Amino acid sequence: MKATNKIALVTGGSRGLGKNMALAIAQKGMDVIISYNSKKEEALEVVKEIEQLGQKAAALQLNVADSKSFAHFFEQVGSTLTGTFHSEKFNFLVNNAGIGIHASFAETTEEQFDTLVNIQFKGTFFLAQKALPLMADGGGIINISTGLARFSFPGYAAYASMKGAIETLTKYQAKELGARGIRANVVAPGAIETDFGGGAVRDNAALNAQIASATALGRVGLPDDIGSVVAFLCTDDAKWVNAQRIEVSGGMML
Repeated sequence: MKATNKIALVTGGSRGLGKNMALAIAQKGMDVIISYNSKKEEALEVVKEIEQLGQKAAALQLNVADSKSFAHFFEQVGSTLTGTFHSEKFNFLVNNAGIGIHASFAETTEEQFDTLVNIQFKGTFFLAQKALPLMADGGGIINISTGLARFSFPGYAAYASMKGAIETLTKYQAKELGARGIRANVVAPGAIETDFGGGAVRDNAALNAQIASATALGRVGLPDDIGSVVAFLCTDDAKWVNAQRIEVSGGMML
């Protein structure tokens, strides 16, 4: 028997980890709204795949770097909820959308830094804030961090710092939204084979082998390793998991 139709909003759901998360959530019997930045056709394909799993789905355009657009975005979410899902609220927000910029600490530019702030931290902060009126009590926020907030690889000083900020923010969200029964947790992937950051982990054999050798389970992660954990956090099985950082890295850099 399917769970009652809860609804998750997954940002950056047209490809990579976000697509896998959206499909894994649908497989748990939930409906899904995904956002995409520029890849509309890919997003609509994901919607089709979710519908083939027997769930309702919709795709909306969102640029998480532009916090001024969030109010309009949630107006669209509201009308999509009533029109497509026959609901006034959604239950789970998965803050997945993001980019990676690889640059040494010494060479990181202010422009790169500001781009990462706007997308990875400011965007995540204010998207969740603006989502609150449409979020059902008893739901949850899942923020995506990185193993790089625990261990260090050269070239990710700015990126990992933003994710460290997200991990602190998550604790405050859990504390301040607890009165509404809204849980907030972090999922921190290790290195994953996707097109993220130009697909370096996937396409660079030497880097892939290096990461595999530093991972207890002896391989690099795949999107399917992550989506199921995010989906779990959207279920009642995780009802007492709150303010936690769950690293999903196969045991990297132990």
